[in-house]
Amino acid sequence: MDLVIRDARVVDGSGGDRYRADVGIDGGRIAAIVPEGAGARPAGRRVVEADGLALAPGFIDMHAHSDLALLRDPDHSAKVAQGVTLEVIGQDGLSYAPVDDRTLAEVRTAITGWNGDGSDIDFDWRSVGGYLDRLDHGFDGQGIAVNAAYLIPQGTVRMLAVGWADREAAPDEVERMKRLVAEGLEEGAVGLSSGLTYTPGMYASDAELTELCRVVAAYGGYYCPHHRSYGAGALRAYEEMVALAREAGCALHLAHATMNFGVNKGRAAELLALLDRALAEGADITLDTYPYLPGSTTLAAMLPSWAAEGGPDAVLERLRDEPTAERIRHVMEVESADGCHGVPIEWDTIEISGVADPALAPYVGKTVARSARERGEAPWDTARRLLLEDRLGSTILQHVGHEDNVRAIMKHPVHTGGSDGLLQGAKPHPRAYGTFPHYLGRYVRELGVLSLEECVAHLTARPAARLRLPDRGLVREGYRADLVLFDPDTVAAGSTFEAPRTLPTGIPHVLIDGRFVIEDGRRTDVLAGRSVRRQPAAAASSTSTSR
Repeated sequence: MDLVIRDARVVDGSGGDRYRADVGIDGGRIAAIVPEGAGARPAGRRVVEADGLALAPGFIDMHAHSDLALLRDPDHSAKVAQGVTLEVIGQDGLSYAPVDDRTLAEVRTAITGWNGDGSDIDFDWRSVGGYLDRLDHGFDGQGIAVNAAYLIPQGTVRMLAVGWADREAAPDEVERMKRLVAEGLEEGAVGLSSGLTYTPGMYASDAELTELCRVVAAYGGYYCPHHRSYGAGALRAYEEMVALAREAGCALHLAHATMNFGVNKGRAAELLALLDRALAEGADITLDTYPYLPGSTTLAAMLPSWAAEGGPDAVLERLRDEPTAERIRHVMEVESADGCHGVPIEWDTIEISGVADPALAPYVGKTVARSARERGEAPWDTARRLLLEDRLGSTILQHVGHEDNVRAIMKHPVHTGGSDGLLQGAKPHPRAYGTFPHYLGRYVRELGVLSLEECVAHLTARPAARLRLPDRGLVREGYRADLVLFDPDTVAAGSTFEAPRTLPTGIPHVLIDGRFVIEDGRRTDVLAGRSVRRQPAAAASSTSTSR
């Protein structure tokens, strides 16, 4: 065999007890698993002594924002070093395919804070299939750092068919959106995402979204909404998504399923009861979370939806107009803007994590309230200046989470892991570099919220099942050798809020397709990642994943 990993503690992703075994790899797949004492040990051209390290399937990041990072950074250690072997991108209803020249320019501006402005990327694609082909080609035809699956972004689709107007889509526009979604699914996307607190996707009615989800269901994909509120209207928003998906007959995956802000402290049980009722009635639901309290997005996302109508240029024009800017301030600080999830904004919870303009770096790492005090002005004046001078490119941490909610939700049987990691900015959220080892180190070893076997299942087999991947997510003979070796006694996130780009510890080896991408704790030059494309529903249980 190409490689034999000897004496590993196999945590196979099923949730079953770990066991000691030798694991043989050949041709990029797991060729033999021989439990301790079960027979002759396999021989390999290369042997790695695990010395009791845990061997698990590679981790699947169900909510990633590496859409351009995968094309920009062949190293991509932010994810590789965590043991991530597959990321799901195209999240929150905004990404770079399908597009035309107009919408590409608009979406690049709209999500500069998530992915940079893309000035270093050759956008030589317009379709979903073209983007996936570009991922396959990667760097000089070698590929990319990790595998990637893609969700069609509903907001981008609406840009193409309707524009940025806050209005009901006409019947012919709905039909065009349905065709775009079908084309993207046929080209390999695994489902549809929405960002229902982001423009223009938030302007879609439930009826419009249901029509799109019917298309997704017909192709065996899933719907992944960032729903309409994580604050004052959170439970209503979850109920809305569950009802919508059931009406469409579509599988549902709830993005970063948190219960944030003061109004939701201690209310995770209400969300879980809602999900349990729906599951008992036959709904197909999963969710993802990150194991941290603060959220992360752009400063512009806090604006009321009416202020964002028309696209980025229209937003900037409204911010320049004094009477309109004052109206925006009043809505955000007094009336509770929908951009801030239906609660009045608290500027001392809004920390600037990154800026597009380097001249604005002094704001990074400070709350808007603190910078305002230092400048001797009102917080809104500081926020407005940042929005204008950074052309909506500033990212934030929003410190509004609750530990009891985080722990309760991660224990649910349909839970999976997702980093929601923004890789831009001088001080990004540490979840981008630490989500998976943080689960294993803090919530398994230190706190015992999950057992090791449960946690690995949440990060591997469960997301693979949602993605309909018949040969990933488990340590099984015949499965792809996407694997991670880690030390359960030492694994930990190195990233912190003070030093968010620090790599984790306790993960010495990571393999994709049987090739070391992390070896002895160091990044190799291997680029084994490719696009992972939608499996036809009828064939998902019996065919290998297309690459």
